[in-house]
Amino acid sequence: MFKNTKLALAVFLAASGMSLSGCGGGGSSSNTDTTNPPPTTTEPTWTAGTFAASSEFKDQCAVPRTGNDPYNDNQPYPDTAGSEFTEKMWLRSWSDETYLWYDEIEDNDPDNFSSVAAYFDQLKTFETTDSGAYKDNFHFSVPTEDYFQESQSGVVSGYGINWALISGTPPRDLRVAYLEDDSPAANAGLQRGDRVILVDGVSIDTNTESGIDTLNEALFGPTAGDTHTFKVISNDETEKTFSLVAGNITQTPVQNVDTITTEGGNKVGYMQFNSHISIAQPELISAVKKFKADNIDELVIDLRYNGGGLLALSSQLAYMIAGPANTSDYFYYQIIENDKQTESDPYPFIDVEIDYSTFEGTNNTLPDLNLSKVYVLSTANTCSASEALINGLNGIDAEVILIGGTTCGKPYGFTPTHNCATTYYTIQFTGTNYKGFGEYSDGLVPTPTPQFAADVKGCELDDDFNHQLGDSDETLLSAALYHIENGSCPVVAQSVTAKQATTSSYKADETGIALKANTTLYKNNMDLTRPLLAKEGDNE
Repeated sequence: MFKNTKLALAVFLAASGMSLSGCGGGGSSSNTDTTNPPPTTTEPTWTAGTFAASSEFKDQCAVPRTGNDPYNDNQPYPDTAGSEFTEKMWLRSWSDETYLWYDEIEDNDPDNFSSVAAYFDQLKTFETTDSGAYKDNFHFSVPTEDYFQESQSGVVSGYGINWALISGTPPRDLRVAYLEDDSPAANAGLQRGDRVILVDGVSIDTNTESGIDTLNEALFGPTAGDTHTFKVISNDETEKTFSLVAGNITQTPVQNVDTITTEGGNKVGYMQFNSHISIAQPELISAVKKFKADNIDELVIDLRYNGGGLLALSSQLAYMIAGPANTSDYFYYQIIENDKQTESDPYPFIDVEIDYSTFEGTNNTLPDLNLSKVYVLSTANTCSASEALINGLNGIDAEVILIGGTTCGKPYGFTPTHNCATTYYTIQFTGTNYKGFGEYSDGLVPTPTPQFAADVKGCELDDDFNHQLGDSDETLLSAALYHIENGSCPVVAQSVTAKQATTSSYKADETGIALKANTTLYKNNMDLTRPLLAKEGDNE
């Protein structure tokens, strides 16, 4: 498996879904009506049920970019003069070609939508899962520049705060979940568990549109260089006020790497893993090497806020946990696309480092821990590539003990695709593990006595904001350590404030106007991407 670069590249090309037309190449010929081709006028026309190839509309923009693209070897932008209608028509054909449930999209007239964004929003299924939730809650777009900043360098705008929105409507509860290392917020003294009271003098419980706009802008969409003031209450009930300057923050995807010795003498490796982005690769390798040198007996990976990212990185981590003895002769993930795409080869357990600038395998073999069991800490924010890790290991009978909350339920992924300065995410594949299981759209559920296919052996517990992450007294980590020593779940008194938090959008209800926590680009993402060669796509 992946013992040389040529083989690695061949497998990646097969697994990366090149048929997803990362550069906007055409879909299958069945999408084009050869008997009634679209008219060759400057403005195309819409005919219900008739789809031209997406390549006929690619890069035809209402506002073409000029100059050179710094994220594409400084080559000229591909944009040509077009219109919002041509952008909509590209989205329509691209969705028909690649969307997993393309036959569940209603083919509405693009002219009936006031903007490209509004048109894209409804190019998805509105079917529901068994629980009644929409099965596609992961349809979104971001500015392409923001996409490349985060995907290639892990840079996001803000203060270095990752928020936990426990209640989006009054009485609101917004807390610091964790901080990026050496960020403005970390250097100012903010810490996990701090609860926001005021933002720029506006109460967190404001119920006016203008107040909500102030909160959303300052908390979730600050402009680099702007200063905002926050008043918080810490866990010890101390009130503190901070003035923070927003900037471009480099994420620290791996934090709190430590080896803990239990009372019973077990050496337990712990690491907080926040995002499957490419800059995490060397940090994960370093952590695994430390654990290997420490000769750990057990491993705890804290994925409670890991919303996903590169599927390739997820596969690498799975290999580093289980090692060649447990992964040889098995595959990690079987990609399933719509019936217009060519069937992909199974995605392997990747055993080498990857040059993520070209998405090619190298000759550097990854370290491994050769473990047949791993503890994973989870919440509703454990999503996508993180769930693929849990499911992939379960598929080869590597025991996963899940401690915390039910995961987000995203067995789907996409190849982020660029058009006219916007990067679009639409669900293009699902997948299964080696045993053929992949239906966990309502989440993977921790339980001491698994009964259903999506149940995972473990302990269901609430997130704990009263302790710092990595603290052996923090509820989820403490429960994992207890389980290691006793083989069972501890009895824990649940705190009223220690509820499951989520960073997804909230709708208003009878309690008032909702606060919306915007997610970063890679939240809830699984990308098969080839960052440069395919010009898109992410993991997760």
